[in-house]
Amino acid sequence: MLISDSLPLLWLTYVGLSLVILVTGYFAIGFLSRLPRWVTVGLVAGVLLMPMTFSVPGPEDKLGYSGWAPALVVFAVGVLQGDGGDVAGSAMMLIIGMVIGVVLAWLLAARCRREDDDHDDDRAARPAKKRATEREEPTLR
Repeated sequence: MLISDSLPLLWLTYVGLSLVILVTGYFAIGFLSRLPRWVTVGLVAGVLLMPMTFSVPGPEDKLGYSGWAPALVVFAVGVLQGDGGDVAGSAMMLIIGMVIGVVLAWLLAARCRREDDDHDDDRAARPAKKRATEREEPTLR
């Protein structure tokens, strides 16, 4: 069950908050053109959504805990605990996530650009309805 098991609920919450961050960030940098905006959002998405395995040692009489967590969280916990191994591994995963995010965003922006170019050709082929100097009065229909 989703509610009884805390890890799927934690991941669902994390992904939901990450999507909120990505959408608001996309609109916040609206002053940029489309390609830099998508690349920036892709970079942040790669950092936020890259998963990584982790391991927490337990007391001597009990086993530790291991599982999956966002690489950004593993990196932050590794820095706070002073664990160089976790920091190095998660930093590498963050870099891989950044590269994947930028490449996917660039491909998405290139695809959108091609679709816009196709629509521009259709607009150029149609004759203009009115010249720019003619004014059209608003009417109610």
